[in-house]
Amino acid sequence: MQKYSVNQHLIETILAWVNSGEIAIPEIQRPFVWDSSKVRDLMDSLYQGYPIGYVIAWRNPNVKLKDGSLSEGKKVLIDGQQRITALTAGILGQYVINKNYQRVKIKIAFNPLEEKFEVQNPAILKDKTWLHDITDAFSGKVSLLKLVRDYSALNPEIDEDLIENSFSRLISIVKKPIGMIELAPELDIETVTEIFIRINSKGVVLSQADFAMSKIASDTENGGNELRKAIDYFCHLAIAPDFYKHIVDNDKDFAQTDFFQKMSWLKTENEDLYDPSYNDLIRVAFTSQFNRGRLSDLVSLLSGRNFETRTFETEIAEQSFQKLKNGVNNFINETNFKRFLMIVKSAGFISPKLIRSQNAINFAYIVYLKLKELGVNSVAIESYVRKWLVYSILTGRYSGSPESTFDFDIKQISQKPFGDYLKEKEEGELSDAFWNASLPQSLDTSVASSPYFHVFLASQVKANDRGFLSRDVLVSDLISLRGDIHHLFPKDYLSKNGLDRSKYNQIANYVYMQSEVNIKVGNKPPKDYFELIKTQMQDGNQLVSGLSTEQELLDNLKMNCVPTEIMEMNIDDYQNFLTLRRKLMAQKIKEYYHSL
Repeated sequence: MQKYSVNQHLIETILAWVNSGEIAIPEIQRPFVWDSSKVRDLMDSLYQGYPIGYVIAWRNPNVKLKDGSLSEGKKVLIDGQQRITALTAGILGQYVINKNYQRVKIKIAFNPLEEKFEVQNPAILKDKTWLHDITDAFSGKVSLLKLVRDYSALNPEIDEDLIENSFSRLISIVKKPIGMIELAPELDIETVTEIFIRINSKGVVLSQADFAMSKIASDTENGGNELRKAIDYFCHLAIAPDFYKHIVDNDKDFAQTDFFQKMSWLKTENEDLYDPSYNDLIRVAFTSQFNRGRLSDLVSLLSGRNFETRTFETEIAEQSFQKLKNGVNNFINETNFKRFLMIVKSAGFISPKLIRSQNAINFAYIVYLKLKELGVNSVAIESYVRKWLVYSILTGRYSGSPESTFDFDIKQISQKPFGDYLKEKEEGELSDAFWNASLPQSLDTSVASSPYFHVFLASQVKANDRGFLSRDVLVSDLISLRGDIHHLFPKDYLSKNGLDRSKYNQIANYVYMQSEVNIKVGNKPPKDYFELIKTQMQDGNQLVSGLSTEQELLDNLKMNCVPTEIMEMNIDDYQNFLTLRRKLMAQKIKEYYHSL
């Protein structure tokens, strides 16, 4: 069966579809990321008769209305958005939303003598040989004859025939064809994605969230554009709180919405532990509200799909938009968001650099929102969220393709007590074999971004452990204040003894240590710098660290999971040291997990 059709459409037809809403662009779409020079180059390509590539659209399925009739689905533009937006900006003079969410116009000037396009600038505005804004030629208010006469009046020395020819070619731009690949409405979102990847020469992988945002944005019946803005604006405010004033000044309609009132707390918020993207927000809102994990299902539901009858119904679309709005409101709620972050921090994850899995923290928020909805008591919620976050990081549960796992987990959580489900996962994946064998083996790596190392650091933060050889400075302080990770066996020492980077950069050789302590340690083997420490304790001199007693030293080694044997070690003992420390680190992580 043919899954698509290929047709040529005049640019003026495409622009008419934009104006009528058949193609919903640009305001309701993602921000326009082209710079003005690219719009200029596009106009020049059209003027020269150069091809500008195909655009790809997917016609949404027809939806069954309440009166039994069918509505024609709109075209969802899935490739070519920037080009179409550039056309509406350059030819129609429509405003676009730039990368900073500012509403701006892009004005392209045209010189008919040189047949040259340029982005409008102050110099061009002073030059009579330029048509300052080409939208004047396409507005329909000025005929070709008047355009030529007005230009000739300003430039009497020029050849009118030459100018008429140039302006005629300019106006004919809208008669140029664009190829459109229109995908069949019965295709599911996965197939649409695959077709896109195969057609697109760049091989850019579209996210399911992009499709969802396009679907949300193209809706005119259920407040889709307002919902789209709520998602986009929240994510932008989370990173740049000063953007609040811009919304107030430039999007007064949205500033009056309930969405905006509910996110206004971000204007004074500088927390960066969890700065969600629109992908994150949609995924959490959808999964927590719909008990589904595949965003392709969201696109279908927002289209009104009845999964049982395989028809599309307006009631389902209305209900789905309302549920998604509820999910977004729950996500952006100040109490929910801040309490969730408090729980994450209480597990020791005080910095975003300790959480490298965005999917893990996303699902942890889903767990929080879902358990709150189910009426689970707050103390239990805190423990469950902490444990699930750490469990999912340790097991890599949401690495790779997370959607199927999201889908499975949320359905389990919805059907049985969370404690029972968590226990099942612990018994299956966090057995003694994991703690005693698998985890120590996983700690055998030189990758500093290892999730296992980050969990170890979180365990230190939660325990209020002090930095290596520090009496007062906490690991949490060193992480928060951008302290450095140093080597227990100094890397220069190991390097001089023939070990390469992969050997001396083992995470079992890493420890948070004050820089000044590290400088005093230098490139000495552990046996030598511990000798200095022992001398310090005897003489009462601060030679290396602030530790003054043997018990303080032993306590410090224990909290940093450094085997006491290190005090007598040199290069010959390095491999044995790594083995011993990995076991101690794994044991600390185990105790930490069960304390959550």
